[in-house]
Amino acid sequence: MRENNCGRVKNARRAVRGMLLCAAAGCMAAVCCSCGDKTMVSTKTMPTEITLSWWGNDSRTEYTLEAVERFEELHPDIRVKCSYSEWSGYEARNRVQMISNTETDVMQINVGWLSEFSSDGKGYYDLEQLADHVRLDNFPEEILEYGRKNGVLNAIPIAMNAETVYINKDIYDSYGLPVPETWDDIFAAAKVMKKDGVYPISAGSKAMCLYCVAYAEQMCGKHFFNENDEITFDADELELMIDFYVRLINEKAAPQVENYSRIDLEKGVYGGSVAWVSDAVNYFGKLIEAGANIVPAPYTAEDPAESGEGWYAKPATLYAISKNTEHPKEAAILLDFMLNSSEWAELQGVEKGVPISGSVREFLSEEGQLSGLQYEAALVMENCDRLTHMNPLIENSDLYDDFISCCNLVLYDKSGSEEAAKELYELYSANYSME
Repeated sequence: MRENNCGRVKNARRAVRGMLLCAAAGCMAAVCCSCGDKTMVSTKTMPTEITLSWWGNDSRTEYTLEAVERFEELHPDIRVKCSYSEWSGYEARNRVQMISNTETDVMQINVGWLSEFSSDGKGYYDLEQLADHVRLDNFPEEILEYGRKNGVLNAIPIAMNAETVYINKDIYDSYGLPVPETWDDIFAAAKVMKKDGVYPISAGSKAMCLYCVAYAEQMCGKHFFNENDEITFDADELELMIDFYVRLINEKAAPQVENYSRIDLEKGVYGGSVAWVSDAVNYFGKLIEAGANIVPAPYTAEDPAESGEGWYAKPATLYAISKNTEHPKEAAILLDFMLNSSEWAELQGVEKGVPISGSVREFLSEEGQLSGLQYEAALVMENCDRLTHMNPLIENSDLYDDFISCCNLVLYDKSGSEEAAKELYELYSANYSME
């Protein structure tokens, strides 16, 4: 894994510290001599070294390295060796390390890895065994459930995430339209906006697939996946999804996912977009800087009173401790510092999502950092009690790529929706367990 300039600076500082320690050790050796029958012996021990890994861009790496230095200053008996990279490299290396039992002591993990590496709950350290060092009471029990496998607390979510509808209220206001709450609102807006080439809503392929899943779940009254990781939808219910997507495109309510562009979002071609809570600033930051009024909308539903039905929430990311760690206490002390300390929170802010930890939220609130679009979207998510725990399988790229491909068969008149749905059912049956 790469290390940037901050990493080299940190290593240089450690090298200086190391030379000073060696010099001090030499001086100590010089005075450790026999004086008659007495021998003076130093009892000073070297710091315990633990390892930490994460993924992210340069900005995340820089503040994380600085936060680690703060930790080491407060805990001089613990030294932290860091490794990091962008997501793709981190994911590839993590798989090798988990299989070979060489993973770091403390690590950032993706929620899907709990099922992949710890289906029996034994793939990561049981964090409840370290409750003396990690303040678990800062997290609601329903949130900790996201980090459990087979009843074992394997990981702790840093923040929660959900695909959310964001609306450029300036655009909707210009047409005299309210912020949409229902599917009918979206299609009604399309009738007004399409004359100007403006789409009421937009989404990339994954977000659009989940958008269509939400619609179909509301229409048929059951979840796409069951608790046994089986797809519950039959061909008729998959046809509901396909017909809905085709209608969105044909009625100019949304652009085809292949044509989705962040630039068009910034140009005002889209009146809204579906994106993760954690991506609010990435998608709309430039618009907000330009003075646009972007707001998170209620989760689209057939009936506004049922907002959230068919929509999913998941941890944005989690922290875990290796089951193979030789220093569980020290790893737990670091984990608690990362999750619950003001020193770490001051640097991280809401970069990884709005933190769940109660003590961190209190600190960020006092510092005025709990504001803005991402925080507003997080509140919409947290105040909706109808969201469903996301099954990681629903984010498989093949699943939504197959869905869009079958929708295109209908859009390009190569198939009817019934035939396309049967083909999609066959594709899913070949790759997933079906109820």
